[in-house]
Amino acid sequence: MSENTATPKRSRTPMDLGFMDVESLQRYVTDSGKIQPRRFSGLTPKQQRHISRQVKRARQLLLMK
Repeated sequence: MSENTATPKRSRTPMDLGFMDVESLQRYVTDSGKIQPRRFSGLTPKQQRHISRQVKRARQLLLMK
């Protein structure tokens, strides 16, 4: 009777990422710590602004470099 009630994994879009998702945000940061430009990350302008804000928030809280 009881089925698997675990929520299915859905694909995470950049708009779903928050500042606490440090591992996922690392994808949009270079090895030297700079935020990748849109031409390399392939994000839309709205997504790029969102990612930039989240990376900056994570940096302020010392969650990432």
